[in-house]
Amino acid sequence: MTTTEAQVPPAHRRGVAAARARHTVLRVLATLARSAAIFVPVFLVATFVTFALRALSGLSPARIQLGEQATPEAIARVEAQWGLDRPFLVQYWDWFTDVLHGELGTSWTNGADISTLIATGLGVSLSVAVFALVIGVTAGFVLGTLAALRRTTWIDRAVTGFVTVISVMPAFVVGIVLVTVFAVGLGLFPSGGYVPAAQGVGPWLAHITLPALALSLDVVADVARQLRTSLIAAHRENYVTGAVVRGLGPRRIFFGHVLRNGLGPTLATLGLKFPALVGASVVTEWIFGLQGFGRFANDSAQTGDVPAVQGVLVVSIALVVSFNLIVNLVLARVTPAAQRGV
Repeated sequence: MTTTEAQVPPAHRRGVAAARARHTVLRVLATLARSAAIFVPVFLVATFVTFALRALSGLSPARIQLGEQATPEAIARVEAQWGLDRPFLVQYWDWFTDVLHGELGTSWTNGADISTLIATGLGVSLSVAVFALVIGVTAGFVLGTLAALRRTTWIDRAVTGFVTVISVMPAFVVGIVLVTVFAVGLGLFPSGGYVPAAQGVGPWLAHITLPALALSLDVVADVARQLRTSLIAAHRENYVTGAVVRGLGPRRIFFGHVLRNGLGPTLATLGLKFPALVGASVVTEWIFGLQGFGRFANDSAQTGDVPAVQGVLVVSIALVVSFNLIVNLVLARVTPAAQRGV
């Protein structure tokens, strides 16, 4: 403890700490309020448009269950059983209240509970997507930071060239190559299938590693490019010059000033990355034999199972809203501008 700190009364230090804690709580609450003001109307509009999908599509459970040759009387009877003979707004309100309770309806094709079907596939896709995000953020952070610290050198050019190449490589092509090399050729990973984490972390990681790697390349490229640009721009700001004048060391300047200010744009780009990974996993799931969320969405759309498609869209909207809320909270905590209320 320095002489100056020793002269400060303990009560005063506790008061300062309490004030900082209150400021942090208020900042988090303000961020939540702003996010809710944006996301709640978006969610309401999106769910309304999602429910209007059935009326716009012209599809009916009677057509699926009875076939195209069904009589109008039989169609009307089946639609009445599903409550489709009621006014549109009444149907929407009943469906929306069920959604708020976590009930997404019943499948037209097999009568199964859609919430259960989605939960089963979503667990698979979330496992792959979260691991892909971890790989992408970690590798992208290392590459972007390295390129920024060694800008205009051969290292910077090599990193830039590498991320440019991987950014244009389709995930399904990468997936096929990974299976051929690491599963079939070397036998290091299983070529397909899925094992829940409850049955063992090792087998679970082994089954999701290759699909996650195939999906992570786009995240690596985006994070590396955005972070490099942000760090270089932050390093040219006046506060960095001021820190150098004050005699701060390079490490402290980088972590305390450059990195914290450069992380904001990079974190913002992740707002839609995670839901996009879940949605873009359908082809990868086919390659690796995974019964995930993306494959369920594709199968539901092909069979015309409108309630299942509506459930998929609602869950996708919830993922986008939730992940963007998390990103906003992290931004409010990490970036200095957000902490100052800018």
